[in-house]
Amino acid sequence: MNHTGNKPFKCSECEKCYKRRADLKLHQMNHTGDKPFKCSKCDKTFCRKAHLQRHEMSHMGEKPFKCSECDKSFIWKAHLQLHEMNHRGEKPFKCSECDKSFSQKSNLKLHTMGHMGDKPFKCSECDRSFIQKSDLQKHQMIHTGHKPFKCPECGKCFRQKGSLHLHKMNHTGEKPYKCSECDKFFGQKSDLQKHKMIHMGHKPFKCSECSKSFNRKAHLQLHEMNHTGEKPFKCSECGKCFRWKKCLDVHKMVHTGDKPFKCSQCEKCFRWKQSLQLHKCHHVCFVWHF
Repeated sequence: MNHTGNKPFKCSECEKCYKRRADLKLHQMNHTGDKPFKCSKCDKTFCRKAHLQRHEMSHMGEKPFKCSECDKSFIWKAHLQLHEMNHRGEKPFKCSECDKSFSQKSNLKLHTMGHMGDKPFKCSECDRSFIQKSDLQKHQMIHTGHKPFKCPECGKCFRQKGSLHLHKMNHTGEKPYKCSECDKFFGQKSDLQKHKMIHMGHKPFKCSECSKSFNRKAHLQLHEMNHTGEKPFKCSECGKCFRWKKCLDVHKMVHTGDKPFKCSQCEKCFRWKQSLQLHKCHHVCFVWHF
């Protein structure tokens, strides 16, 4: 069968075909979300044992494939090749529905599922649905507050490793991507591209309710909450709901009595940074009046 090119094993979910039954079973894990191989260091799970073994190299610090453009290193050669596309701006896989482009075919397939409305993984807390189980698990961290990735410099924690990596740039000051219009610098090429939309006036994300447009999808999603009234972040103490997790965190201080912002002049404490800044004006005004 391998020599004839025949692929008799067909996936019932997406009709993709394989030469071997074992390959079909591995593929079907993408639909079921089944990842039986678990890392003992960080609890990350994988469909294949080989992928787990490769992942374990990251804990040992072994990343043999290095980018010549930015010195970023990777465990997999394929990941380096995909990363290098970011420097070249190469995105060969284009969506026929909305013209959005991707560097990987697999990302395009996941994206097209969004157009078809196929999102089998549903959050039990807020009824939001996702294409992949891993995306659901990341989303659920919003409700649980779980942030496993901690910055060694300041102790700030993040839900995703990529977010921690970007945060670290604040400490190093690393911003390699420069805007040719206004000389503003960015840590990520994607942020530079989004920023350039401001100069072009390009706002591709349009609200279906009021036709207001945005240059970022995340900004559109936040705006849409004004129409839906969605407030997914609920206080466990009093049941009050909030649109933003940051607002919930601040609200919780009412119950805990926590006031983290302290005046260096009189040691008075405040719940909000803005309140501290306003308070400091009293010291300045008092000194000036005196």
